[in-house]
Amino acid sequence: MRIHPGLLLLAAAIGIGLVIAVGSFALAPPLPLVVHAGFDRPAISPDADGENDLAVFEYRLSRPANIDISLLSDDGRRYIFREDQPRDDDDFSVLFSGVVDGFVLEGEDVPGVIERRLLPNGKYSWRLDAKGDDAETMSASGTLLIEAEDAPLPVMSVFTVSPPVFSPNQDGIDDRVEINVYLETDVQSLDVFLVGPAGGRIPISARVEERQYGEAGRHRYDYEGGIDLGVDPPPDGTYQVIALAQDAVGQRTRQEASLTIESGGKPYAEIRPQFVGVDVAFDVYAYDEKYHTRRDVAGALLPLPEDSESLAYSQQITVPTGDMLVFRLTVENYGDVPIRTTGPPPGTVYQQDQQAATLGWFDESGAWRIGIQCATSLGSYPYRWAIASIDDLVQVYDDASGNTYSYLPPKARTVVWGAIRMTTIEARNPQNCWAGLIHEDVAISLRNNNVGMRSIMMVDPSGTAAE
Repeated sequence: MRIHPGLLLLAAAIGIGLVIAVGSFALAPPLPLVVHAGFDRPAISPDADGENDLAVFEYRLSRPANIDISLLSDDGRRYIFREDQPRDDDDFSVLFSGVVDGFVLEGEDVPGVIERRLLPNGKYSWRLDAKGDDAETMSASGTLLIEAEDAPLPVMSVFTVSPPVFSPNQDGIDDRVEINVYLETDVQSLDVFLVGPAGGRIPISARVEERQYGEAGRHRYDYEGGIDLGVDPPPDGTYQVIALAQDAVGQRTRQEASLTIESGGKPYAEIRPQFVGVDVAFDVYAYDEKYHTRRDVAGALLPLPEDSESLAYSQQITVPTGDMLVFRLTVENYGDVPIRTTGPPPGTVYQQDQQAATLGWFDESGAWRIGIQCATSLGSYPYRWAIASIDDLVQVYDDASGNTYSYLPPKARTVVWGAIRMTTIEARNPQNCWAGLIHEDVAISLRNNNVGMRSIMMVDPSGTAAE
């Protein structure tokens, strides 16, 4: 039987290849897992003076492996520099400043967690352990001398977060969190941030005070969820407040505490029109002494006025001295969070020379109220009312203060009304009067300021206007 020449050539080629492969293996066997490893110098003095602070640790792997790099002191204590880190088959180098994973010395009581720390002076045995994908293991070792001045840890001796639960919604109740950090030494960096359930950092800025960034001493952080900048706060939930302090050597400590956000969100409300083209309906009612309210005596509340389109469109309203200028308007909470309000209730009647504080209702930070102001008023919106009747509000008890607060729910719309008994004809007559929706100690937005302005003419009881 004759063999085809092509098959003979193929067989010969395969044979030659096998011979070459076997010869190559014999002449150049597989490289060890760790081809080489070591520091580029025998000693370092890591004191951040710029001289001999660092050593370069270089190693080469012939195959992919997970590696550990550790240092062993004379007393047998093991310090971790790298642990169970995956590496490909390649050359590697890493800077080493004498700083390893955090540890606590015998008898120490350090606040928080030491994340990175400088090794004490001394001679160490370093060791590189590699474990390949096929469970092959190999080690390399040597020595390194560390000699430097002692570097104190960047200790945060005080770290407080108060209150632990807050509601960034600008209602004046637990809207802000104060974070205090006290540094025992100067540090290179001090970072405070939130970490939520999904991870990711939310930075918190320190107050602008006389203390310089990283300077030893007290640092205060005032966190309001970003709402003062007009953005929505982080979603409701439990977060970790973390403070990291790191010095020039690379030592780092961590403090953390839990912080819960609830009922957070930017509040939104506005005065809605009563009729087409009319934001505030005004009317004039005769006064009855039963409406007289003082700090110690609550007068009767004016009933809800009926819609009064006849006066709503008039350019000028005439008010006889002693009668009441009555208003009616609509407030809507079009946001996603409740908004807080405080009294006096709708229907309250003011005397012209009174104001909210006269009746015992003082300004409250974060509360929303409707105000009426006239051109001759003494102060901004002296006459104020709650943005809803008690039946339209939700009562919330606050355990911390023992107070009960009133809230208008999201998407709710309410009618607010009240009156001012006009008793004095001012030098400026007629004068303009208008309404505003006030977020006390926060803002009166442009869209809620000077709403429904009308001209008010005062006349004496006989109907004669002041000259």
